[in-house]
Amino acid sequence: MRIRYVKILLVVVAALQALIIGLTKLANLESAKAAVAEMFAPKVGALSGILGSVTDAGAVSAITWTIIILEVGAGALALIGAVRMTMSHDGTVAAFEASKRIALVALGVMLLTWLGLFQTIGGALFQMGQSDVGRAILADNFLFAMTSGLVLLIVAQPEPPHADRDPHDRRLREAKGDLAR
Repeated sequence: MRIRYVKILLVVVAALQALIIGLTKLANLESAKAAVAEMFAPKVGALSGILGSVTDAGAVSAITWTIIILEVGAGALALIGAVRMTMSHDGTVAAFEASKRIALVALGVMLLTWLGLFQTIGGALFQMGQSDVGRAILADNFLFAMTSGLVLLIVAQPEPPHADRDPHDRRLREAKGDLAR
């Protein structure tokens, strides 16, 4: 299997992961809000004591919706990127590299959401690991961050220089077959 197909499939899988996670939170909105409220609740030894915890229902709702929008948006954007990559999979190296931009941005948003929001703000700043719910959320989001980061690294790898010859060689073989008839 050509590496381009692997990259496209990885983007699709990462997109589905983000979409499923975001849509699941949307379907279970009250549970998602409760988890966010737990994440931002006051904890012993957290810097949130200095900064203040988030207990207002409106603020919790806004944070929850921000998370859902980022996850669903990144997933949808990644699917668009995968479609663009698929459209140029037989093209030149330059064309395929250009088609990866949207997918790379989407993967970056996924990584920033799960690493930046959950691990850094929730985990480090608000010490959400001090509760059972928080530990479970941190563990899941660590896996999501690492998988989206791994896909980002793989997709960002440049195509080998000989990749331009592959479609050209196939067209030559096809042309020779047409001439032999």
